[in-house]
Amino acid sequence: MTKLILLRHGASIWNELNLFTGWVDIPLSQKGIEESLVAGRAIAHIPIEVIFVSSLIRTQQTAMLAMSLHQGGKVPYVVHSGQEKRDQWAQIYSEKAQEMSVPVLIAWELNERMYGELQGMNKEEMRKKYGDTQVHNWRRSFDQAPPGGENLKMTAERTVPYFKQNLIPYLEQGKNVFVCAHGNSLRSILMYLDQMKPEDIVHLEIPTGVPLIYTYNQGKWATST
Repeated sequence: MTKLILLRHGASIWNELNLFTGWVDIPLSQKGIEESLVAGRAIAHIPIEVIFVSSLIRTQQTAMLAMSLHQGGKVPYVVHSGQEKRDQWAQIYSEKAQEMSVPVLIAWELNERMYGELQGMNKEEMRKKYGDTQVHNWRRSFDQAPPGGENLKMTAERTVPYFKQNLIPYLEQGKNVFVCAHGNSLRSILMYLDQMKPEDIVHLEIPTGVPLIYTYNQGKWATST
């Protein structure tokens, strides 16, 4: 059985300021840095053959910090696919160095749900303006989108196909996969893995910096430790 590690990035600076972040590219806070290191200790013993992150810096920081404590001794390196000369010039020619490295693949499809006109707005102020129920539905429901933004259904329409097409092949090859993404992109993936119904996803909250581990065996998923 191979393992899939899912990790929501550590707390960002805007998380601590209680602002809607979405696709705004905000870095980790000091708390987020510490959470990333705690997560790294939790998964340090699990061999990792490939890493997937979103295009937003908070997932990339989290993954790199977590891997800094990994016991496997391999070095993560970012694969900049489709960038012509950078792609060509970043080739690793040493077989030994290649064996000591773990590719990190960046995918915008794993980005956080885009929050539209709420991005940068204070969550408490939005509750006062629109009401607790409306803001809760924007944040947690399956099919309600904030003004100009995505709902979870729309998010799943990009995350789940990418997951099936790009991550599952590694698992089928017997390789352990580490994914560092966001609360809502991971909620959409967990909805697929656990076959959750839209009415159940409202209650799912994924904490920052806490690894979720699944085993994969012949198309079947199970939670692991």
